[in-house]
Amino acid sequence: MPQYVTETTIKGKWGRVPAFDYKGKNIIVKGTWLRRAQLLDEEWLDTELEDPELCAKLLKSQRRGGLQADILTFAQKPPVSTPKYDYYAEWDSIAAVKTTNFREWWERLPRASRKNVRRSQKRGVRVFVKPLDDQLIHGIMGVSNESPVRQGRPNRHYGKTFEEVKKDHSSFLGHCNYICAYVGEDLIGFIWLIYRGEIGSILQILTKESQQDKRPANALIAKAVELCASKGLLYLTFGMFNYGNKKHNSLREFKERNGFSEVLVPRFYVPLTPWGKFCIRAKLHRGLIGILPHKAIMAGVRVRSMFYNLLHSKAVLAQR
Repeated sequence: MPQYVTETTIKGKWGRVPAFDYKGKNIIVKGTWLRRAQLLDEEWLDTELEDPELCAKLLKSQRRGGLQADILTFAQKPPVSTPKYDYYAEWDSIAAVKTTNFREWWERLPRASRKNVRRSQKRGVRVFVKPLDDQLIHGIMGVSNESPVRQGRPNRHYGKTFEEVKKDHSSFLGHCNYICAYVGEDLIGFIWLIYRGEIGSILQILTKESQQDKRPANALIAKAVELCASKGLLYLTFGMFNYGNKKHNSLREFKERNGFSEVLVPRFYVPLTPWGKFCIRAKLHRGLIGILPHKAIMAGVRVRSMFYNLLHSKAVLAQR
């Protein structure tokens, strides 16, 4: 079982992490005080971890060789919710919508959501499915570079060079599409859609804040559902529905207004060391967002938003 170092994105930036090849897939180890082993890009693969018992055994045997992991974690692929294994498990909250029938999805939308899709069309938004090429990369840069702050937090994609953006979007080229919203020749938003067997998953959705009156995000979601339905896919997923104890928020409200609901799938945690076993028992593996109450999390979000918006305002004033 050869060990090596591979690249992955960590908070929007490329970094190198220890890894080993397991049944043709990369198992990576991330973390500092608690080191987790998991499949690289697990949430974008069309298969699950095979034979987790063997994987855990191999990870334990690799500790002397330098591959240090305290926990092996893996999830079942939605929509199967019945746990396949007896390991300790918690529930991943997935935002998903059935795509077997586009008309049914459309008719179940709130009236305001359907109105927003029509409004985008009336205001000149046209949506196309595009391959990734240099022209699209420049368009993506234009959307990403609109502001260094998005939704009260630093925009991880702001200021990246052409080559950096091209590298970011070099993964999954064989099984993805770009759904692009245009006004004239100007790209005002896009969805990066990954195909995972019978599921389509939104890896990224980004729109220009200056064009929000045209409702490009609603038009993009509608096209994504239509595209998945035309391909015979069962579900379209859009990240998490609930993020730990962070429940009601604007992103979840947007997902709900566009027909997404919660699908629960088990995530398993296999301790590999005494420290990993202790962290699972003490729930420390959940991180702050899985430990703190919702009110405390949202208070922190508001403070963070105020801080970064203030920094951005000062930077804008300094440039004048």
